[in-house]
Amino acid sequence: MDDLKTSRRGFLMSSAAAGGALLTTGAAQAQGGPDPLITEVQYWASGLGDGVDATPYGLPIEYEADVIRRNVPWLTADPISSINFTPIHALDGTITPQGCAFERHHSGAIELRKEDFRLMINGLVDKPLVFTYADLERFPRENHVYFCECAANTGMEWAGAQLNGAQFTHGMIHNMEYSGVPLRTLLEEAGIEAAGDLSDKWVYVEGADASSNGRSIPMEKALDDVLVAFKANGEALRMEHGYPVRLVVPGWEGNMWVKWLRRIEVTDHAVESREETSKYTDTLADGTSRKWTWVMDAKSVVTSPSPQSPITHGPGPLVITGLAWSGHGAITGVDVSLDGGANWQKARLAKEGESKALTRFYLDIDWDGSEMLLQSRAHDETGYVQPTKAQLREVRGLNSVYHNNCIQTWHVKENGEAENVEVS
Repeated sequence: MDDLKTSRRGFLMSSAAAGGALLTTGAAQAQGGPDPLITEVQYWASGLGDGVDATPYGLPIEYEADVIRRNVPWLTADPISSINFTPIHALDGTITPQGCAFERHHSGAIELRKEDFRLMINGLVDKPLVFTYADLERFPRENHVYFCECAANTGMEWAGAQLNGAQFTHGMIHNMEYSGVPLRTLLEEAGIEAAGDLSDKWVYVEGADASSNGRSIPMEKALDDVLVAFKANGEALRMEHGYPVRLVVPGWEGNMWVKWLRRIEVTDHAVESREETSKYTDTLADGTSRKWTWVMDAKSVVTSPSPQSPITHGPGPLVITGLAWSGHGAITGVDVSLDGGANWQKARLAKEGESKALTRFYLDIDWDGSEMLLQSRAHDETGYVQPTKAQLREVRGLNSVYHNNCIQTWHVKENGEAENVEVS
């Protein structure tokens, strides 16, 4: 502990020295004297600011206007059935603001009033039921933080380095606190004795949009941690995230998190809809496909430095940071490499990993200005270690699109700029 305190003091002293040098030789010297931002009264301190009613719903300040979701137009034929990406390179901590959280639609985001919402539970139940939004609010609710990751996240990278930015390679993910009613509570309300032995039973869930996006979920998962959610980060779901009610399927691919939830049918078989047969399966080298690959394996990415977040301050103290997650449980550790995987250092977790939620990691270094091949490698509570792309290709070949959790590499140049490269 004493060594840790000493190293922190040394780090802070070097930071202060560097900052002082910059002030003396930078701003002050450029001005030919003292820094006017310190010595002169500025306009923001010379008058009154906005009143409390200026923005009834708070919005980001204009200087952060670049922190937005972005899409890649050529990825899909039409934005109605497309995706945009969370600006993970510009965020810190782990909670994703709803306004920055990625969207994925199959037939566009719909407007559905709470008053018009209905949720049907039918099939192999004792009594089919229909719930209104007001009905759901009367059940005991829970709050949980979970990540939601599209199965196609990082999918473009299978064939090699493609998209130049963490937002585009890994931004099909968000992490929010969801509030809602456990699905098992609603199933118990309808009664599932009529289903008999539950070990081979399923639920089929549908959305109210034109695509319906129906998915089959094993009963074991449905009775475990699946949530019927109507709040995220303390407020109502946004329209693009399924307002007024969506399904939350912790740790499993985002396509199963059906939005605008309207029907849950208890069945004795998987329906095997379009979204779980021709889509969201993994085609192997021999042409066969893996199915039922629901769980998102342990994964991580350095978000800064990265192509959209270059080093701008030159050599000296540098904070390397990123995100790690696992659909199998909690992240227990993250390693960071500066040389493309030849050597690894243990990163510092911002806090103990939470099950099926994003974990923030940091590595504080003194950068000497030389090139780096930045990588991160996640470990989860099951003992699973995030693989290289070469290790994935040995098992999966080159035909896959979904479930790419390979180690990502950024080439950081001497000028601080970074680009996406492959070191497999």
